[in-house]
Amino acid sequence: MEHVRKQIEIGPRPPDTPALVKTRGYIVAELKSYGLQVSTEEFNATTPHGQKKMANIVAEIPGETKNLILITSHYDSKYFNDMTFLGANDPATSVATLLEIGRVLGSAQAKPKATYRLVFFDGEEAFCENWDDCKNGDLPDNTYGSRQYVSQLQAKKELPYTRALILLDMMGYKDLELGRDTMSTKWLQDIIWQTGRELGYGKVFVNRPEGVGGDDHEPFLRAGVDSVDIIQLNSYPYWHTAEDTIDKVSAQSMKIVGDTVLASLPRIADRVAK
Repeated sequence: MEHVRKQIEIGPRPPDTPALVKTRGYIVAELKSYGLQVSTEEFNATTPHGQKKMANIVAEIPGETKNLILITSHYDSKYFNDMTFLGANDPATSVATLLEIGRVLGSAQAKPKATYRLVFFDGEEAFCENWDDCKNGDLPDNTYGSRQYVSQLQAKKELPYTRALILLDMMGYKDLELGRDTMSTKWLQDIIWQTGRELGYGKVFVNRPEGVGGDDHEPFLRAGVDSVDIIQLNSYPYWHTAEDTIDKVSAQSMKIVGDTVLASLPRIADRVAK
């Protein structure tokens, strides 16, 4: 919850703003303090608001094999010109949870079977009010960082080794209930939902469909990477409103998701090793 507070104190954090630069500095400093290898990968994005400087943050926990499992979140908050949007759940809780996952993985004594890579995406949010309001030629006005990262994996010839992606997004609501995103890869979703139930979180990881309609996992799915989105969108009443504030989120909800992801990782690593 302290990680959430730090982000909220910075204020709104859209791409290419001093606030997001400050947020990036905080994330990088935390990851380095856990002993992780960290890089900041800058790129220019063409948006409906012109050229924007963006940067993905990547931290790696080397494993016994080249197989990559990506654990991800976006860290930009949505741009609004008519309200102060703090984004406590979207995205401060997923950033906070991913940081804590990094701390735990960084403190492990044994090497994991697969290499874990934590990726914090810039530019997930649309600059226009809705995802489909603005088009940039054939390109969407969203998922700038995740699309850039897929291109980078292709350029570095790492895409064949990228075996699974776990996306955290809007998973810190105090009334947490996670349905199954209908775009996500079923086997990956099955492992995480089954693990959550085994940990006693059956009321959180439920079997109803959660229609999201696209997120940072979509560019990876298009590139053939098995991916899962852990998100509570349809039953979060404060999405993209000024009421997405810290009183709506819960440390316990973040712990539930963090514990479940950490317990799922060895099972996912075993599956992709086959």
